[in-house]
Amino acid sequence: MGFSGHLVFARSKHPLLEAPVFDSINPELKNAVHAWWPRPGGWQTLQFDHGLWEDDYLFALVKWTGGPACVADVFDSDIALVTGMGTNGQRWQAWLNLDNAAALLTEEPEDLDDMSLWVDAPEFDEAVSRKRSELEVEIPADAEGALAWAAASGMLAAAQQPRIEELLRSRETFVEDLFSMLLDALGFPKATEPSPEP
Repeated sequence: MGFSGHLVFARSKHPLLEAPVFDSINPELKNAVHAWWPRPGGWQTLQFDHGLWEDDYLFALVKWTGGPACVADVFDSDIALVTGMGTNGQRWQAWLNLDNAAALLTEEPEDLDDMSLWVDAPEFDEAVSRKRSELEVEIPADAEGALAWAAASGMLAAAQQPRIEELLRSRETFVEDLFSMLLDALGFPKATEPSPEP
């Protein structure tokens, strides 16, 4: 079973978990938040278990850090919806692992009695294909939004829009890896293993 929860990415001189927006989280649960290897320049990624993140946290985090931030809403390591926000309040969103997202977002027939019969039916495959096509149409705009957000973060993307679009169409076993690859491609410095404490 994969990870379900949120990956929060932002820059701060202080540990990101010290942001006032997280003060309401139960201390015991707060201790369970996992910090990924940091990226040079103060960029940090926190991994929150499901249920510890609220939608309005992103705005509060951008305000506290004074810089752009993003969050990936991850389901079972299979799919993620990434939402980025700049200091001007402008948002962008993109799905990761598009095929899985299409399957999850496909609406079930109202008269459905047995989910297994629907998933195995040719009609399900057709419905998923239609949903994927709908999501596919959004990819150029999603990639453009991601690049503009990275530029507002001071990043000069190592890759151009076609590479970002390619990543948004690609698939990884663990969507968390795809999230890291997207940040790399957007020009953020690569994560480095922290020095061991003396």
